[in-house]
Amino acid sequence: MEPREGGADLLNLKADLLPRFVARIIDMLLAAALAQVVEPVGFFAGITYLLIADGVVPGRSLGKTVIGLRVVAGDGQPAGLRESIVRNLPLGAAFLLYVIPLIGWLLSGALVALEGLLVFGNSRGRRLGDELANTQVVNADRMRSVSWD
Repeated sequence: MEPREGGADLLNLKADLLPRFVARIIDMLLAAALAQVVEPVGFFAGITYLLIADGVVPGRSLGKTVIGLRVVAGDGQPAGLRESIVRNLPLGAAFLLYVIPLIGWLLSGALVALEGLLVFGNSRGRRLGDELANTQVVNADRMRSVSWD
């Protein structure tokens, strides 16, 4: 089942880069806050949030909800918990690496930079996690106008 809007597909619904960046910053700030506030398990609360955020409310983390974005699976349906965990594994790995002084910071930064570069270079705006999970971030307002065949 593919979404259609006058012949359009998910490529035409892809989210712009700035809203994606702002939504991710909101989610990272929330994960960092969880890591600091909920001692001693805060670190695990933060990484758990990062991994499942896009699947608890199907396709929408807190940041994506605020900004008006949604993560959809390859069939156009909102992403679930499985897709959320798989697509956020690279960012979860960066979160884990960040606790290692110096080398972890460099590797974490390199992984996040790679994810960002892939978003720029991919026509559908898919990063490594999206490729692994077969997902895509779309503008939720544009999704409302799509009919399903």
